[in-house]
Amino acid sequence: QVQLVESGGGSVQAGGSLRLSCAASGYTSGYYYMAWFRQAPGKEREGVAALDGDSNTIYSDSVKGRFTVSKDNFENTLYLQMNSLKPEDTAMYYCAARYGRRWSGVYFLRGSFFSNWGQGTQVTVSS
Repeated sequence: QVQLVESGGGSVQAGGSLRLSCAASGYTSGYYYMAWFRQAPGKEREGVAALDGDSNTIYSDSVKGRFTVSKDNFENTLYLQMNSLKPEDTAMYYCAARYGRRWSGVYFLRGSFFSNWGQGTQVTVSS
């Protein structure tokens, strides 16, 4: 069993910054893949950024250059630093994780790859 708890969401004006956190606990041993997804009302879930145990990262084109994903292995916490926020970044942000074996050549910024999800944290960006 894996528990993921997000925090750090809130309301901010366009151009501002927020840092989201995702604390992982439970059965978190083995190689890991962790990611942030978001979903705005009436829209499909979108992959935002992902990180694996070799520190490889993937970003969606919409956030590249503005968002940074990182992980504190001691605290077992995933972060998403969001800068230069835009109104179109408004969404519920979810943390996702997968533990176990290392997969070669897999594109892991997709929802179907992950089996563990947090409850989400809301980010609202006003213009």
